[in-house]
Amino acid sequence: MISAGLQKAIDSLNIQDVYIRDQVASCIGDFDPKYAADMERLTVQQMHLVKQSNVVELEDDGRLLRVFVRLGARWVDPEEDSEELSVRALIEAEFIAEYQMSATLEQACIDEFSLKNASYHIWPYWRELLSNQCARMHLPRLILPAVQLAHNRHQEAETLESPEKGS
Repeated sequence: MISAGLQKAIDSLNIQDVYIRDQVASCIGDFDPKYAADMERLTVQQMHLVKQSNVVELEDDGRLLRVFVRLGARWVDPEEDSEELSVRALIEAEFIAEYQMSATLEQACIDEFSLKNASYHIWPYWRELLSNQCARMHLPRLILPAVQLAHNRHQEAETLESPEKGS
């Protein structure tokens, strides 16, 4: 269930933009995925980090919430002992989601929104970037799942469980 603070943030913030601040895509050392014989041995590790958020005062008296989210995928050799040497390729990006603020929000509301909602707005852009970059680098195609709001899944599960509780 959504907290009152999160609901207030959702009601007071309107998405304005999602864009990339930083991007890295690299094959490490002499690794060449197009000709690698051991590609099926590699495993994919993923990163998702809500890095920070800040409120910016605009010249026309408006305010903008900016949320910075870092996402990544890397292909690693699980048979390599050293974590640093196990990385064969990586794709990482930092996105910024910007929201127009229609009301003043407490920091707790901003923090909860940044941690629980901003990534849902960024996710489709990350999915597209990762899929395209994999193709361009001859890495195995990664198709990330669409993301559903966690509280919707939770409510659906409760609804499905309700008849059992009454028995």
